Amino acid sequence: MSETFHPEKHRNVAGSWYRASVFGVSDGLVTNTSLILGFAGASPGHNIIRLAGLAGLVAGGFSMASGEYISVRAQKELLEYEIGVERKSIEESPVQEQEELRQLFVNRGIEGELAQRLSADLMRDPEMALRTHAREELGVDPSTTGSPWGAAISSLFSFAIGAIIPLLPWIITSTGNPIVWSIVLAVVAAAVVGGVIGWFTRNGIFKWALRQVLVGALAAAVTFGIGRLVGVH
Repeated sequence: MSETFHPEKHRNVAGSWYRASVFGVSDGLVTNTSLILGFAGASPGHNIIRLAGLAGLVAGGFSMASGEYISVRAQKELLEYEIGVERKSIEESPVQEQEELRQLFVNRGIEGELAQRLSADLMRDPEMALRTHAREELGVDPSTTGSPWGAAISSLFSFAIGAIIPLLPWIITSTGNPIVWSIVLAVVAAAVVGGVIGWFTRNGIFKWALRQVLVGALAAAVTFGIGRLVGVH
């Protein structure tokens, strides 16, 4: 009785959006919590702290977005240039490129005659040959060089989501103790973000949640202490 073959399923985590989104939420949360508590430590008044939090949200979001756009665009153009060089070589020197493929296969342990047949078959399809050369020599797939706008938009909105959480108590009310609520919301959000990262990476939900909380707490404690030390004067 033959067994039914079930190919394993993988999540697409190679794209730049995943890194940009995760980093954006985490950075927005840590940055604005630290900024708000730093100002709160100096006791400048409710409106000043709220303004600082809003400025941190907007400035940080656009800074993240522009940084991601520039870095991904530069990487994309570099990869596209190198892929173009490889495409030109396949068109102008097919014999040499076939030999490169054959040698690559041999280096991976494929027997010489089979490597020769594989390289010859691949070179009959220039696009397939290009994809193979790009994967083997550049470590990329020509069809997945990244989206600068996708990374920028993901960074902008994810940073804003993280940054607005500790700011909510200062927007919703001007009474009570918004500092405490900022800390509570930031701790809960950090634990959730860390837990999500742990779930995605399959590397321990609680470990990542604790790690995220500790990192955020350290940054917030330092800025709060500096704010308290310097003061508004």
